[in-house]
Amino acid sequence: MESEHILVIVTAANKTEAEKIAYGLLNERLIACANIIGPVHSLFWWQGKIESAEEHIILMKTRKNLFQKLSEKVKTLHSYEVPEIIAIPIVEGFKPYMEWLEKSLG
Repeated sequence: MESEHILVIVTAANKTEAEKIAYGLLNERLIACANIIGPVHSLFWWQGKIESAEEHIILMKTRKNLFQKLSEKVKTLHSYEVPEIIAIPIVEGFKPYMEWLEKSLG
């Protein structure tokens, strides 16, 4: 059985941008909560060469059927040309937490 809840990971250029994204998604009830971690040191390929940047990671809990709307909203709030927006299924969770998560979403 496929999980209906997901953990969405987005990297942001800085804490201010990460908070802007998180608040934007919370206000539209596209996520139940967000955890912002950082700064982290990221290494990645971009336009044919290896780049390095200090970023913040946003971990967000939501429902799979909200992913498309969430992605579209992130793109409007994000400074990157190609923002990282990936999802991982939540395969198990503490029942009261999962109930709270579901009640918190739109």
